[in-house]
Amino acid sequence: MGDIFTGLSEMTAFGAIDFKTVVMWIIAFVLLYLGIRKQYEPLLLVPIGFGVLLANLPGAGLGIVDASAVHYEDGTYMNLLEIANEYGIMNFLYYALIKTGLLPPIIFMGVGALTDFGPMLRNLKLSFFGGAAQLGIFSVLIGAVLIGFNLNEAGSLAIIGGADGPTAIYTTIKLAPHLLGPIAIAAYSYMALVPVIIPLVAKLLMTENEFKIHMRHMDELYPPKHAIKHLKVVKIVFPIVLGVVVAVFVPSSAPLLGMLLFGNLVKEIGTSTSRLAEAASGPIMNTATIFLGLCVGATMTAEVFLSPQTLGIVVGGFLAFAISVAGGILGAKVYNMFSNKKINPLIGATGLSAVPMASRVANEMALKYDKSNHILQYCMASNVSGVIGSAIAAGVLISFLA
Repeated sequence: MGDIFTGLSEMTAFGAIDFKTVVMWIIAFVLLYLGIRKQYEPLLLVPIGFGVLLANLPGAGLGIVDASAVHYEDGTYMNLLEIANEYGIMNFLYYALIKTGLLPPIIFMGVGALTDFGPMLRNLKLSFFGGAAQLGIFSVLIGAVLIGFNLNEAGSLAIIGGADGPTAIYTTIKLAPHLLGPIAIAAYSYMALVPVIIPLVAKLLMTENEFKIHMRHMDELYPPKHAIKHLKVVKIVFPIVLGVVVAVFVPSSAPLLGMLLFGNLVKEIGTSTSRLAEAASGPIMNTATIFLGLCVGATMTAEVFLSPQTLGIVVGGFLAFAISVAGGILGAKVYNMFSNKKINPLIGATGLSAVPMASRVANEMALKYDKSNHILQYCMASNVSGVIGSAIAAGVLISFLA
């Protein structure tokens, strides 16, 4: 009888539950709460939160193991069947789909199929704020090195300032895969907090008169000198030309940006490729999102997450995000110093990615100061350029650091 009770006791995992396990469960529950109850990026926070829970179930063996565990002494690696047999389904999915860098470009293809570059093409000068908003990436890169992160880790931390989850994940896979979990959590958490961060930074840097700059009135006073006559044709040619140009100058950005532009191309062609666009933005993107979230969450074991580095990532990620918003605002303020046609600096604040949430937040702020000042279409011009800018910034970091 004693043997039976001993066997039952050994079958359970109660003895393996410790303080760190409980802390990770709490983190998983918080992420699930934010995704389910608060609706903060639910499509990713729910899979990531559940992945964290799976990784920290004692005895389940669902956490992602370090790359050294699948690396033989002779320099070779386990094949996927060996990884599945030895370490289970989550490790199989991680090393097949995440470690190879497959899923982030697939998600970018879906994002491209949902993106309209029309507002940016009609207001090309606003696209420059997508570059100014990358200030947070390169400033935090320097700061992270100064406080002890190595260059690869600093690059992975800094890319959070691009406010683009797939870009942050792809860059981290290439530069510092051991930090994937904390960086992904920080990136998506701050993206969910865009309605808090943008108003916070904007109120610190902008005057009331700047909030009231009315873009339609500016267009009436200073109408554009050149209008695009064949916008449909331009929107088809644009992704092809931009893809070639960027691939020549920054080849490392081609996997992300190339898939983004392909997704956009099949959308803009119209009915003849509409099935491709629907597949890219629907079932393909949704499937990739599920596996991406679960696998990223599964990297967050207690040993990886409960470390001083994680605190540095949380703080550094916030600074990168906030500085990127500030960079876009300051870029618009500098432009206004030399131009008669003023630009509402809130448009610069959307130069980071986080499409379309950043644009909606900026538009709502402008309407609070003037109920007729609808700036959404102008914000989208800057916002979608930020997606391109963050992908190019990631390519630059990978080129120099990988």
